[in-house]
Amino acid sequence: MGKPGSKGRVLIVVTGHEQFGDLERRTGYWLSEVTHFYELLHRAGYELDIVSPNGGRPPVDEKSAGVMDRWKNRAVLKDPEYIQKMGNTLRPDQVDPKDYRAIYYAGGHGVMWDVPENTAMANLASKIFENGGVVSAVCHGPCGILNVKLSNGKYLVDGRKVTGFANVEEGLLRLTPHVPYLLEEELKKRGGTYKRSLPFVPYAVADGRLVTGQNPFSSKAVARRVIKVLEEQAPA
Repeated sequence: MGKPGSKGRVLIVVTGHEQFGDLERRTGYWLSEVTHFYELLHRAGYELDIVSPNGGRPPVDEKSAGVMDRWKNRAVLKDPEYIQKMGNTLRPDQVDPKDYRAIYYAGGHGVMWDVPENTAMANLASKIFENGGVVSAVCHGPCGILNVKLSNGKYLVDGRKVTGFANVEEGLLRLTPHVPYLLEEELKKRGGTYKRSLPFVPYAVADGRLVTGQNPFSSKAVARRVIKVLEEQAPA
């Protein structure tokens, strides 16, 4: 359901987790992974909502929200509707999956901790997918779909081409000892056919209605592929 003239609703998932493991730094969602996707989908005619595990104002990863980062993303950050939605994110129990044509999991290391084990969030993704919708994620966002299972009992990623933040990228940032697991390995364990490009190069993979991106520089590529898949469907 959406406003007159809308092409439908799309749900963005962000983390609410702030502490970066044993490091003395804050994590959260990665700013551009939200703003780039939001801007392109909004421009294409879709309405967007934002959900986080506990609702309310989620933390933004401090490494993604410096002065230059905010300047580059100023168009979205100054948008009153975006400000309201990011400042008051929905809880999973406030979301009806029947209202959405797609769901998108933004990254930022925080998502590794609080989203994979959130069964309410996983149920949203599985229902949207089984209703004919698109499931998408970028960078560490695919952590959020690791435990999404379909009604046949199989993992969503099982037998499908996927990407996400690569082992080599985690290593280049010297963060491997500080993360709870390696996303690439967990996707493979659940039957995903993992694909990747060079480190920190934009790269997105679409396998039917599952669209994933490798790193923070891939959010626009994911957005464009999601739009393409949605445009090939009849409006909800």
